[in-house]
Amino acid sequence: MSAIARLAATVEARKGADPETSWTAKLLSKGPEKCAEKFGEEAIEAVIEAVKGDRARLTAEAADVIFHLLVMCTARGVTLADIEAELTRREGTSGIAEKAARK
Repeated sequence: MSAIARLAATVEARKGADPETSWTAKLLSKGPEKCAEKFGEEAIEAVIEAVKGDRARLTAEAADVIFHLLVMCTARGVTLADIEAELTRREGTSGIAEKAARK
């Protein structure tokens, strides 16, 4: 099992945890909108580090983005398996063709 799969399982398991003892449970208890807001904040921080060119900071912020993406998706009932299925569906399709198919 990959680190991301283990993280997704942990996020899922924390849904019923005590918000006083789990950061994930605390985020989830605030609802999907707050989870989305936090994801957005982390994404902006990753963009800033990418522009600065600090590899170590970008790596750390990218990890935060992945964590908060999983929390946000969990808050809306979207699983890592759902995301992986979508990525699998897109395999072998050029990004240009995939974007054109959305219209």
